[in-house]
Amino acid sequence: MLPVGSPSEVGVVRYRLRVQGQVQGVGFRPFAYRLATELGLGGWVRNDGRGVDMEVQGTVPDLERLIRDLRLKAPPLARVEGIEVREMAPHPACLNFLIEKSRAGMVRTGVSPDAAVCDACLEELFDPSERRYRYPFINCTHCGPRYTIIGALPYDRPNTAMAGFGLCLQCRREYGEPLDRRFHAEPVACPVCGPQLTLHDRDGQALAVPDVISAALALIRAGQILAVKGLGGFHLVCDARWPESVARLRTAKNRNEKPFAVMAANWASLAPWVRCDAGDRALLESVARPIVLLPREPDGGDPFPDVAPELAWLGVMLPYTPIHYLLFHEAAGQPRGTAWLRQPQELVLVCTSANVGGEPLVVDNDEAFRRLRRLADAYVVHDRDILVRCDDSVLQSNRGAPVFIRRARGYAPASIKLSAGGPSVLALGGSLKNTICLTRGDEAFISQHLGDLDNVVACAAFEETVAQLLELLDIRPERVAHDLHPDFHSSRFALAFADAHGLPTVAVQHHHAHVAAVMAEHGLQGPCLGLALDGVGMGSDGTPWGGELLRVEEGGFQRLGHLRSLALPGGDRAAREPWRMAASALHALGRGSEIIHRFPHEGAEVVARMLGLGFNAPPTSSAGRLFDAAAGLLGIKNYASFEGQAAILLESLALRRGRVPPLGGGYGLEEGGILDLLPLLDHLADLDDAAFGAALFHATLARGLVEWAAQASARSGVRRVALGGGCFVNEILRTAVRKGLEEAGLEVFEARQLPPNDGGLSLGQAWVAQVAVLQEE
Repeated sequence: MLPVGSPSEVGVVRYRLRVQGQVQGVGFRPFAYRLATELGLGGWVRNDGRGVDMEVQGTVPDLERLIRDLRLKAPPLARVEGIEVREMAPHPACLNFLIEKSRAGMVRTGVSPDAAVCDACLEELFDPSERRYRYPFINCTHCGPRYTIIGALPYDRPNTAMAGFGLCLQCRREYGEPLDRRFHAEPVACPVCGPQLTLHDRDGQALAVPDVISAALALIRAGQILAVKGLGGFHLVCDARWPESVARLRTAKNRNEKPFAVMAANWASLAPWVRCDAGDRALLESVARPIVLLPREPDGGDPFPDVAPELAWLGVMLPYTPIHYLLFHEAAGQPRGTAWLRQPQELVLVCTSANVGGEPLVVDNDEAFRRLRRLADAYVVHDRDILVRCDDSVLQSNRGAPVFIRRARGYAPASIKLSAGGPSVLALGGSLKNTICLTRGDEAFISQHLGDLDNVVACAAFEETVAQLLELLDIRPERVAHDLHPDFHSSRFALAFADAHGLPTVAVQHHHAHVAAVMAEHGLQGPCLGLALDGVGMGSDGTPWGGELLRVEEGGFQRLGHLRSLALPGGDRAAREPWRMAASALHALGRGSEIIHRFPHEGAEVVARMLGLGFNAPPTSSAGRLFDAAAGLLGIKNYASFEGQAAILLESLALRRGRVPPLGGGYGLEEGGILDLLPLLDHLADLDDAAFGAALFHATLARGLVEWAAQASARSGVRRVALGGGCFVNEILRTAVRKGLEEAGLEVFEARQLPPNDGGLSLGQAWVAQVAVLQEE
């Protein structure tokens, strides 16, 4: 809306416009230039630290149309969050509209995530008459690297990894022409002036080959494993149809059973084996290009049995860099045009992050030659630096409302709008699936997925990301938030950072943060019930929590109840050996004498003695350990090779079995707000049908959670429930609980913009700390 009191509806007026949001590096200035010149307006537009700054002069109707179109017709990668309008005195003879040089200053804008190659660039890439034919670094204003090549804002070429690549005359002409698709596309380049690909052998020595892509594909087809440099790091790539290559990759990465993702040229190439509806296809083909977990076709067979063994879904992604597309183009015989991209293609690649056992992604060429020597047979590298590590995002198909499992490339560090402004907070997340969060006013910027902080290299990468985001966004935090657990690296770093900068800290209980994250992204104020279900988090009483019913509001939280506790025989070791949790359940049921006979493992007798004496077996209310107990009792998994494996296998079996009714009397609601699932576990211990037992477990647990929350709602009068914690990644549980609560007349809120797991903790911590500061004032 224009300011009230404009001189005339037809007279000449001038306005200063401040466009805020994701408006740099997305073609917003040439877009504004085109709109202004088409309307015959005078003035100028430029980037600065706060976003896009404009002065425009013309008639009121034309200015109204300009402001409307700036909002509604913005470029595909732009996100306009606000336009401030201020009236100014008209300038005499202001006939032209110009694009001015960017200005620095205090940063108030966001950073654009990386974007997949656009259709226009693909047309050029596969057209032999174009000068960028088969050039592996083709991009324009609407696509290509952003976050991973930015060193500072404003987003101009000297502040990116392209600073060292001088533009040739043709690229300079495109870069400087406001009506060109590559106007101020900062990564713009061509074969004459831009980055180049090279192929290296296992020892890092450059190989003289006439065509890197052709030679790389030949190695892949021969069963070799390649390390390929991408946008935010390296991938390890092999042919998904070669079981020997996949097995060798598993051995090299020490990843015995954890699923890999596959990359196909298009969704049609995987259609016989996975179900992909219109929503899934739109997600796969979006500019973010995440990995999407798609359900397998029940009778489709499995051409990649070693990629995701025993799971009911397959992680799938489509090409997003020119290098990816060129590999598939080479495999298709180098066809002209893009029609081949709409046809099924034979080549399917395993693409997995190039790192060693929980370490951060490799981003530097020399680092790759050194750290990936035992994993890769050859390397496809280039000379454009990766300035920010950023892994692939992972989402779960969910009938139009996908759920994040990992939020990174394509999404980070786009901001989440908060319901109100507040002091700047730095929140450091947890120990697993770590992210960090920085708030500025009513915006929360969440980093890319940083992984588990369980080794020195990962912790160093975490600290590097903190420094990068603080500098990039130019935020000076006023408070630091962290997990309640004092031994997490993120907590220790938070205290050291706060001490060094003279800042107060806020320790936020783990499950409080899970629920708060959901409340923050939905802008909820006032009381809200929260079901927080995950593996473990330190409780306010110092014991390990994980299955919690909370009441959360701005002043803090109240623990209304929890799952009945089970002992953790051997402490953390029980999380890696589900049979131990099954033994714990048997002991709690008075069936401890069965432990040695049911689990003839080394140590079963010791575990039975631990449980009997209550020694080294602390109690936990963890929902994750409840899943482990069920999987152990059903004989599904005794030893987990990766976090959450038993629960994932339990869900896969249940999905294949289909729905079953809940077990009558399978749970009890006890005094003190305790939900007791021991009757269900007792029943599972005597079942021979593991698939039926898995489905029964999910149905009964969901019914118990719904009744538990509904009773708390009836007592408290609170009609809203937030679902948080890693257990709500589970599609069966999440869907059944949401449906049951809604049928009970409650309003249900779930994580949508962030993962429900620990990847969302930092937002919850930031929200709690920001509210705490406001209440103190």
